[in-house]
Amino acid sequence: MDRRMFVGALGAAGVASLLLEDQVLFALPSANKIDKIGLQLYTIRGLMRESVERTLKDVADIGYKEVEFHDYFGRPPRAIRQLLDRNGLKSPAVHVPFAELTNGWHRRLNDSAEVGHKWALVASLAEKERNSLDAIKRTAEVFNKAGEDAKNYRMRFAYHNHDFEFKEVEGRRIYDVLLEETNPEYVDFEMDLYWATKGGVSPLDYFAKHPGRFPLVHVKDAGPPPELKMTEVGKGTIKWAEIFSRQKEAGIKHFFVEHDNPADPMASIKTSFRYLKELRF
Repeated sequence: MDRRMFVGALGAAGVASLLLEDQVLFALPSANKIDKIGLQLYTIRGLMRESVERTLKDVADIGYKEVEFHDYFGRPPRAIRQLLDRNGLKSPAVHVPFAELTNGWHRRLNDSAEVGHKWALVASLAEKERNSLDAIKRTAEVFNKAGEDAKNYRMRFAYHNHDFEFKEVEGRRIYDVLLEETNPEYVDFEMDLYWATKGGVSPLDYFAKHPGRFPLVHVKDAGPPPELKMTEVGKGTIKWAEIFSRQKEAGIKHFFVEHDNPADPMASIKTSFRYLKELRF
């Protein structure tokens, strides 16, 4: 082969290589992103106490599209709904006390439906509700009944974890028993990804074992071990792209930023929002 033919062959090979590379890139799915970033308003509870109206506007101005309530701060459901509409916000979920599941539950569901919530969640359990296998199973029965009632309001019931659920009681992990003893037809789970990490478990393992049961997640980051101090999203060690790449398997529909005690609440939610807005997975 002479030099001219050799160069031509190399050129053809290069073109073929580029074409093949283009085909591979074209075949790869485009990266996913979070379209509607949400905020658990507990993060900015002090500001909400000062002014619900001003604070919800500030949250919307940052770019948040969804909020999760734990308190209406003295406002009736109709007023809350009007404020959400005025600021272009939706509120898919609200946290409620465990006691309301057996006392005032239908009133709570009616109020929640008026605001536009799709989920009512219990955020934690008292010691007596989780200190034995029998207690955990009784709690699961209450959850099942609450979820069955919620269905009549076109709503869902869910449970939000901390880290204690990943401890064992009588040889069984609390969270595992709750998942196994609740009916997926009526009961969902809002996985707090920080507390699960601090509890020493992998969210991915739960997504694989219980697919579709985690339509809501709390998003807050963990600093380095051993403290795993809570911090803003993107400033810690949790591998967010890896977790969110399993969105479909987990069933995640709503992502709520949270920080329990930020030094500067408004700066905190801005930092987490900016990171999640740019995140691709």
